[in-house]
Amino acid sequence: MNKFIFDVDGTLTPSRQPINPKFKEFFLQFIKDNKVWLVTGSDYPKTVEQLGTEICESVVTSYNCSGNDVWFKGKRVHTSDWMIGRKPFVWLEKRLSGSKFPYRTGQHYEHRPGMMNFSIVGRNANTEQRAEYVAWDTKTGERNLIAEKFNEFWPELEARPGGETGIDIGPKGSNKSKILQDFDEHDRIIFFGDRMDEKGNDFPLADANKNGLNYHVKDWQETWKILQENYI
Repeated sequence: MNKFIFDVDGTLTPSRQPINPKFKEFFLQFIKDNKVWLVTGSDYPKTVEQLGTEICESVVTSYNCSGNDVWFKGKRVHTSDWMIGRKPFVWLEKRLSGSKFPYRTGQHYEHRPGMMNFSIVGRNANTEQRAEYVAWDTKTGERNLIAEKFNEFWPELEARPGGETGIDIGPKGSNKSKILQDFDEHDRIIFFGDRMDEKGNDFPLADANKNGLNYHVKDWQETWKILQENYI
């Protein structure tokens, strides 16, 4: 039996936005007909905000915060109490003040169970400001450079770009691939994600999914198209 795992931002929804109503209707039926899991860097309340309670409670499990906060039918069943240390935090503060990107919108650090999300533009950015940062990051590679330098300084930790504007940071190995411990090695896992590039936060799971199939999608429309053409 196929077992489907989906990232959320950029895979099932526009980044940080609600799911398309027509796709939501399709996806709810897909969940009824298939075994589906979610895995996202976002926390559970944000996932509910984007996908709705019905989807979040219909999937087998929602792995939030890159698998460090686990939810089943709307109830938390596991969480991590890890917090980033003072020295890495101070280092990130210097990257924040030193970036040449012109906007700082606030909420640059978001502590989540087992991880922290860091954003130069900040999570308070509106759609236009986020788009400007995406263009800036595409041109400069800023997030990749920050993550690479961070990993050099703190090899016991792991930083990877996640979503459109952030960097997910946590203990080494606390990435999305850890959820595979809940699956059998013979399961045929079909994973959809938008950041399967080597530096992206979907890469560890895709790389570890040796016996399965990975779809590196550009947006939720591509996810929908693939599901319609291959799995219904």
